[in-house]
Amino acid sequence: MAKQNPLWTPSKLPTNLSRFQTHLELKIGKMFSDYPSFHSYSVSEFETFWMEWLSYSGFILHQNPSKTLEGHKEFSKSKWFPNALYNFAENLLEKGNPNQEAIVFYGEDGTIERYTYHKLKKEVIKLRNHLLSLGVTKGDRVVGLVPNAPISTIGMLATTSIGAIWASASPDFGVRGILDRFEQVYPKVLISVDAYFFKGKKISIIDKLEEVTLSLGNTPQFKETILYEFTQPIKDFGNIKYPFRYQSLPSVGEEDQISYTSISFSDPVYIMFSSGTTGLPKCIVQGGGVLLNHTKELSLHCNLSKGEKLFYYTTCGWMMWNWSQSVLALGATLYQFDGNPFYPNQETLWNMVEKESIQVFGTSAKYLSVLEEENFSIKEKYKLPNLKVILSTGSPLPVSGFEYVYKNIKEDVQLSSISGGTDLNGCFALGNPNLPVYAGQIQCKGLGMDVQVFDDMGKSVVGEKGELVCPTPFPSMPLFFWNDETGSKYKSAYFETYDGIWCHGDFASITNENGVIIYGRSDATLNPGGVRIGTADIYSVVAKIPEIKDSVIIGQEYKDDVRVVLFVVLAEGLNLDNGLIKKIKEQIKNETSPRHVPSIVLTVPEIPYTVNGKKVEIAVKQTVAGLEVKNKNALANPNALDFFKNRKELME
Repeated sequence: MAKQNPLWTPSKLPTNLSRFQTHLELKIGKMFSDYPSFHSYSVSEFETFWMEWLSYSGFILHQNPSKTLEGHKEFSKSKWFPNALYNFAENLLEKGNPNQEAIVFYGEDGTIERYTYHKLKKEVIKLRNHLLSLGVTKGDRVVGLVPNAPISTIGMLATTSIGAIWASASPDFGVRGILDRFEQVYPKVLISVDAYFFKGKKISIIDKLEEVTLSLGNTPQFKETILYEFTQPIKDFGNIKYPFRYQSLPSVGEEDQISYTSISFSDPVYIMFSSGTTGLPKCIVQGGGVLLNHTKELSLHCNLSKGEKLFYYTTCGWMMWNWSQSVLALGATLYQFDGNPFYPNQETLWNMVEKESIQVFGTSAKYLSVLEEENFSIKEKYKLPNLKVILSTGSPLPVSGFEYVYKNIKEDVQLSSISGGTDLNGCFALGNPNLPVYAGQIQCKGLGMDVQVFDDMGKSVVGEKGELVCPTPFPSMPLFFWNDETGSKYKSAYFETYDGIWCHGDFASITNENGVIIYGRSDATLNPGGVRIGTADIYSVVAKIPEIKDSVIIGQEYKDDVRVVLFVVLAEGLNLDNGLIKKIKEQIKNETSPRHVPSIVLTVPEIPYTVNGKKVEIAVKQTVAGLEVKNKNALANPNALDFFKNRKELME
């Protein structure tokens, strides 16, 4: 792979990462010549690294750990920081100055709400007191059907302050999608809003709540549905089971404080749900190691400091919501937005970024691709002098996406494509304020994360495509799966491909620049002629073809081989004729290889996505093969799969 020219190079100013590196060098009496040598130390001596970060980051402990890791012959049964005691909420509520803004919320309807750390803490105390009155204790589950707004953070903090477990979903999920998640964890309390805004419309979920609570209320442990009036006062609770109006909670005085419940790093804090496109969502249980990893990622890799501001466009059904909450553990300000990011126009989020002088802006690769398709120039209207980092995740950001950001948003900005997953509630590959940015590459492997790429023989390789793996335990690995007493589901999810080594399921490569490229999910890779091809290679080319608005690629079993099939959504008014098909194939061939060229190109009116904005290649592949897609409730537009059924072009 030829050496690239960087799109951005860092200044010589000190960063949080360089300060911590200097601290560690002085502590251990060893100098690191560059980031790869520092990263190598962080994984070879990972117990020293993580213990040092625990201390340096100011993690609030009630009792110190006896050591970093209680080893076990099985990766998944390693115990982090044995004997340590702490409280999750305390680490988020007690880091900021009382009068500093902790949360700023922008609603699609024009609402702006501001919570100082003091105000947020008082609101948490109110809800915490009520949860205690309902008998919520350590280990109980409280679930939220909430937008990305202050009530989501308040609910999570009140829950975890007690040592209870928080799980959430977005209010735009369907009834079955909600129950597929919440019914598995037997919650004691549901916190929900009355409605939410999207594309200028208020969408009530009262009817949905009636069905959800009817099911949850049939279990003996379910105590209450707490209704937060998000859009307007609720006049009628309908048939909602055990309703209680949040706004009727009694206020608390200055003398009221929180007695934070101590928990260990092996106690659950979050239950995360997988997308569930191939069956019931997995219930992934996570503990305090998640927060330790988040602060490392936010502080060292995003260069976010106390008093600075971060915004990430997300919903409460995506792990980036949990990730963004940990901003508070740095004493920084969390910005939240609920609604359509393009309503009433493409400037919605950028108005907020400029007005609020936000330093770190996060979004999905899909959001950037829409802006790119529309050739929308942000820098013509917004100067954004304080914006220093743009984050992108959810899917690989193509080369054209990198080029778009630097051409149309801001030249002097660290563009960090990041990659990880719900499973670890964090990242394996991240940005780096001390390294250049190269088009199409994630800047570096995360500190303390032993990221490698294995070829088909299980050998670690550089410059070749293979499976992204992690042979060494890391703090944010799941504690266990809910309802998986034997641990068999956990083991099959990560450790069946390579014994004792975490196999993440991403098709990836390590570059000459020590960056990482993600080519797509391993189970969605293409294998024409027995050669593995990442879908991201093709998407990056197709994204630059102006006639194509969207696309999805699958491999179809055909005549004892696999043929590549490309489905495209065309720009309005265009038809897929032979000339356009030829253009698409030639461009893919010229920019990738003959093996990447699709055998068949077909048109569809829309592409199916999960509610978190990810293309569902596997569901499309199953539909084309005539197989049943087991959990369509995980999709934002399940009817889109109908356009892939019984295509006569694929039956020949």
